[in-house]
Amino acid sequence: MIRRLLPLLLLLLLPIAGCTAWDGRDNTLGRRPAATAANTTPEALYAEGMEALTAERYQRAVELFDTVEREHPYSAFATNAKLMSAYGEYMRNRYTEALGALDRFIQLHPAHRDIAYAYYLRALSYYEQINDTQRDQRTTEQAMAALQDVSNRFPNTPYARDARLKMDLARDHLAGREMTIGRFYQTRRLYTAAIGRFRRVVDDYQTTNHVPEALHRLTELYLTMGLVDEARRTAAVLGHNYPGNPWYQDSYALLVDGAEGTEVNRPGFFGRVVGSIF
Repeated sequence: MIRRLLPLLLLLLLPIAGCTAWDGRDNTLGRRPAATAANTTPEALYAEGMEALTAERYQRAVELFDTVEREHPYSAFATNAKLMSAYGEYMRNRYTEALGALDRFIQLHPAHRDIAYAYYLRALSYYEQINDTQRDQRTTEQAMAALQDVSNRFPNTPYARDARLKMDLARDHLAGREMTIGRFYQTRRLYTAAIGRFRRVVDDYQTTNHVPEALHRLTELYLTMGLVDEARRTAAVLGHNYPGNPWYQDSYALLVDGAEGTEVNRPGFFGRVVGSIF
């Protein structure tokens, strides 16, 4: 899971938070009293925020980290508090707030030791908003760009490796969106528009699992439009790259049923005719 990687940052920051000035507990309540800016050091506020995070009281954690930044802006804890506040917002699924905080952190502290994590958390804040393929994919495109940024800037980090894995899923979402639109156009007999969508899947999303269906849909459309040679070439590419795929079997059946006695039935046809789609 995505969030299993996040405690790594908490472990990096805990030694700093541990340098707190707090030296006692409220014996009556059995817990530390709520920290306030008026009577608590930035160290204690930060430590209280960390405790709230580990207890999954994210709203309280954000309030405490924001207090550190607001009331003690020049303390050693203020910079880390910015990042941890963004983390708290992310864990609350308040992605807009998290992104705003992360953009400010990145702009103000480009050389911070945890800048790679800030970029990664920013990418995750987009990634977790990816919608299903029936809806607009602008967020998916933003997630792709942010994940690519992590991969480019910090190529040898665990963040980059995870970003590259997530980019594959994001590409699959974008390809799925193209397939959904293409099928819609096909059912409405808008064949040219449908071909454009399916060709984009084949050309731009070659590593996704939507390509075999896209090639089959193109074969269907070319046959429907009477473009038999194009249908043959597309089916040949499908058979060459995905020989055991059910979509290839469907395309083969379409061509055989629609072209009995023609070259498509000759032995070796699909092995010879491999077009330039890939």
